[in-house]
Amino acid sequence: MCGIVGYIGERCAAPILINGLKKLEYRGYDSAGVAVFDNGALKVVKCKGRLKCLEEKVANETLEGKVGIGHTRWATHGEPNDVNSHPHISNSGKIAVVHNGIIENYIKLKEFLQSKGYNFESDTDTEVVAHLVDYNYKGDLKEAVMSTISELEGSYALGVICSDCPDMFLAARKDSPLIVGLGRGENFIASDIPAILEHTRDIYILEDKEIAVLDKDNVKVFNIYGTEVKKEVFHVNWDVAAAEKSGYKHFMMKEMCEEPKVLKDTISPRIKDGKIVLDSINIEPEYLENINRIHIVACGTAYHAGVVGKYLIEKLARIPVEVDVASEFRYRDPLLSDKDLVIIISQSGETIDTLFALRESKRKGARVLSIVNVVGSSIARESDEVLYTWAGPEIAVASTKAYNTQLAVLYLIACDFAKKRGTIDDEQLERIIEQLKEMPSVVDKVLQNKEAIQKFSSEHYNAKSIFFIGRGLDYALSMEGSLKLKEISYIHSEAYAGGELKHGTIALIEKGTLVVCPMTQDDLLEKMISNIREVKARGAVVLAITQEKNKEVEKVADVVIKIPDVDPLVAPIAAITSMQLFAYYMAVQKGCDVDKPRNLAKSVTVE
Repeated sequence: MCGIVGYIGERCAAPILINGLKKLEYRGYDSAGVAVFDNGALKVVKCKGRLKCLEEKVANETLEGKVGIGHTRWATHGEPNDVNSHPHISNSGKIAVVHNGIIENYIKLKEFLQSKGYNFESDTDTEVVAHLVDYNYKGDLKEAVMSTISELEGSYALGVICSDCPDMFLAARKDSPLIVGLGRGENFIASDIPAILEHTRDIYILEDKEIAVLDKDNVKVFNIYGTEVKKEVFHVNWDVAAAEKSGYKHFMMKEMCEEPKVLKDTISPRIKDGKIVLDSINIEPEYLENINRIHIVACGTAYHAGVVGKYLIEKLARIPVEVDVASEFRYRDPLLSDKDLVIIISQSGETIDTLFALRESKRKGARVLSIVNVVGSSIARESDEVLYTWAGPEIAVASTKAYNTQLAVLYLIACDFAKKRGTIDDEQLERIIEQLKEMPSVVDKVLQNKEAIQKFSSEHYNAKSIFFIGRGLDYALSMEGSLKLKEISYIHSEAYAGGELKHGTIALIEKGTLVVCPMTQDDLLEKMISNIREVKARGAVVLAITQEKNKEVEKVADVVIKIPDVDPLVAPIAAITSMQLFAYYMAVQKGCDVDKPRNLAKSVTVE
């Protein structure tokens, strides 16, 4: 969600802050601002809208200071406008604050501060933090920040500067990501690595309730009690180019085209001598023999990957699996014990609802295995076991390559568990392994067929409502395809199990309605053909996605997008790329901002 950047050093801070915020635009925002200590005072420039607006305002100011903080805001408390934008400054003009997260007790704190004479200009919860730091400030900024965060309830990542302390600034976090970048003669903070990667590859990952004190030459980290904490340096091993467009018009297209590579990076190291080897986790056969249930918990796209995981684990390993939306899971008082395994899925590893679901699971004694993309993220650090999806940085808000690699890891887990439980024979396991090894080349062939999808999209991008229907694994595919379309094209779409049409949904089908049908499951093909005939009889236009071998689909669908012939069990990895391309081209034809869809954020760090 919101982006934070901070700088202290020998260079002019404002350009560094704005450039860093540009690297975080993918996180989603509706306003932006910077605060710089310049000529003995804090100068704040902020505005509603894109960073281009902020750049224009900064260009008309004289900002030569060498310490500052910047922010891109995604509105939670108060509408997007100039006043509600960050940074927020205290009435005294001494304290400026940027904040990601939600201060849950801000009303109580606001009433207290108003009783002490503080005036509030914005509708935000963040302004409370600026005034509270000011109230607690008695000449020691670190003590003031420590006192402040001890009074805050909720989540926060904070950057704080003070006009009395021109040679330092502070950062703190709880349940919202924040890193410290370590330079030479300069140091940084940021809410994500791309913001500072061109300046440094060495970072500290702040833990909950840690406070970092930065000057240009040093960084010291303290816990909530004021005791200094020795931090390990995390070295970022991917390069700046990985977070750039590399000639593609959109990050989303670049990331779809990277799917063959990231699938290979995720799968190949975990298959050795024809066997699946998950060295990074230690889930023993004895544990699986006595397991009660597996719970897969995630949000959005990761949740849809979890639905595929349920099919796979139950079919291959014969373990009962429940799939839950993380924001519901933690509030329904789930029944968990030490015989339950919770699989957490998150691209960023910082999704707040998913992180809280993880903590609820551990509190109740369950074992937690996480599938994440970002090394060192909160979910990765707090899990019992971690399997990384080696997808590299994913910048586009709509997830593509991360989803494919999440699927790949779930296949590996399902096969590993099945082998350990003796519920799969060697021949079947060998066949699945060979199919997984072929997935990079299969997806590459799907990408080579993108012109056919582009042509179809150019003829149907004005659709007002689109339905996705599928059965079995294709129903899980339909859910993700529908989400991808509505995320970036703003076309209303819904996903339904093919067999549910007759229970009400078919009333919405009329002449010209577009229906998208993934059809990759051999044992359900005839039933899906019947469903297509049902919607065709009501005037629907049908786009089918199926393997090349399924010639009979051509007799009922208006247009058929072919994928290579693969085993139906692994077909979701191949077929989803076609559906991602469909969503992409529909959005492009409509002129939508594909990488930064309205109202959405890449890493959702508020409940």
